[in-house]
Amino acid sequence: MQESVGCLSDSSQLVFQVKSGKSSFEQISRVYGNQAVVVSIDPCKVYVKNQNDVEFETIRVTNPVSGGWESQRIGAYKLTKAVEELGAGEILLDCIDYESKVRERGFDIDLVKLISDVVTIPMLASSGAGVVEHFSEVLTKANASAAFAAGIFHSKEGFIL
Repeated sequence: MQESVGCLSDSSQLVFQVKSGKSSFEQISRVYGNQAVVVSIDPCKVYVKNQNDVEFETIRVTNPVSGGWESQRIGAYKLTKAVEELGAGEILLDCIDYESKVRERGFDIDLVKLISDVVTIPMLASSGAGVVEHFSEVLTKANASAAFAAGIFHSKEGFIL
């Protein structure tokens, strides 16, 4: 039986906050500008047998809390839209499934594109760079505003001169 990827996310309370001007995002944005609010979203895939088994708009990812030990019932897509509306000035999308252990695959192009297409603020892609070409791919195919480099510098591919 083919499995679908379920969509969950952390910080579910953000989606339910009414845009009142009282949330921390709104207050920081108002005082310092929205560029001062950078939100990290850390998706991790969860598999379900049937996408009809879940109520999420986007069947794609889960965003864990507490270092990946817990997750909440909100999709990364909906969370991204909510934090932008509350005043975030930039999204750091850290795809947990694509961290150092699977660098040969590159960035999660489908997920990065899904998120970059929904926001109007800069979106920085993180996790997945194994070779220099992965940066070009995520910037052109997924429309990321920028790409984060870390693990690549622990390999021969990303040596610093």
